[in-house]
Amino acid sequence: MDGSPPPVYVYGAEYVARCDALCKVPRRASMVHALLEAYSLLKHMRVVQPRPATMEEMAAFHTDAYLQHLQQVSEEGNEDHPDSAEFGLGYDCPASQGVFEYAAAIGGATLTAARCLAEKKCRVAINWAGGWHHAKKDEASGFCYLNDAVLGILELRRKFDRVLYADLDLHHGDGVEDAFSFTSKVMTVSLHKFAPGFFPGTGDVTEVGFGRGRYYSINVPLQDGIKNETYYQICEVVLKDVYAAFCPEAVVLQLGADTIAGDPMCAFNLTPEGIGKCLNYVLQWQLPTLILGGGGYHLANTARCWTYLTGVVLGKTLPSEIPDHEFFTEYGPDYVLEITPSCRPDRNEPQRIREILSCVKGNLKHVT
Repeated sequence: MDGSPPPVYVYGAEYVARCDALCKVPRRASMVHALLEAYSLLKHMRVVQPRPATMEEMAAFHTDAYLQHLQQVSEEGNEDHPDSAEFGLGYDCPASQGVFEYAAAIGGATLTAARCLAEKKCRVAINWAGGWHHAKKDEASGFCYLNDAVLGILELRRKFDRVLYADLDLHHGDGVEDAFSFTSKVMTVSLHKFAPGFFPGTGDVTEVGFGRGRYYSINVPLQDGIKNETYYQICEVVLKDVYAAFCPEAVVLQLGADTIAGDPMCAFNLTPEGIGKCLNYVLQWQLPTLILGGGGYHLANTARCWTYLTGVVLGKTLPSEIPDHEFFTEYGPDYVLEITPSCRPDRNEPQRIREILSCVKGNLKHVT
């Protein structure tokens, strides 16, 4: 790091306990925090305690009807409420007891991080338990009950005129794109898997936004098996052109780890080093940067990835051997930080990649 203030890391024991309760990623938040602690990274960051978002803060994006229903079913623990389907609550977003408090905790943590940036308390702020990018204003979607990324962007917009959102999760950042598809003040960029039947089914290169926001949504649809080198080349080309055309004043990065080799999604074939190069590319802009997590369903690999990326933020090379700590046994059989890519073939045809990048470049010519 240069002479700027240390990065802010949003953490509280109660916050992590709330996040641990999410049935899709049980105890993931604790595993991530414990590995950061085991590598002695916390002493290089400013640890800031979050507070839950208020109803009013969440209503900056979400509808009152949705929030009130979420609060009601959360209090009752009623997973069979007749109105829940209307609000997207059910199969992948069960209306379990305490889910409203979980959503408020996530939203509050991302708002805390965004405010630290807006108040110039740091240049980088991290909330690894955030990044729930599928939630819409009036419905839950894809394990996401509250779109903390949107709330964070809206908070940054109070201070910064033009905010760039870059989403490197395996899945299209549809909820964030939808939220800002009519504005030219927020540019959304998403690199993701795009294939028939793959959630959420959106994010083709032709989806560019609407009205004043036309050409301010950038989508890079990719296929299975992509590896570090190709992914970084694509990311660098796109972000270089985006930076030149849009001139952002602040950045929000969603770094879901479901792109990493070994994830149960079994799609991309990246390692943390590949994502780290993309992160480094953005950090060299030296803009206020909010870093969020997202997907990542191999829990140990997700902790490995986000710990490595925290090291990238801090400019530190971490030892290969996983230090002894509470979750040490989860990192077998090798007990190392590195993740080995699989032997799966890369399904991304070079000609198709060139076509996508040409289309993106053409669309960015319309950005003023």
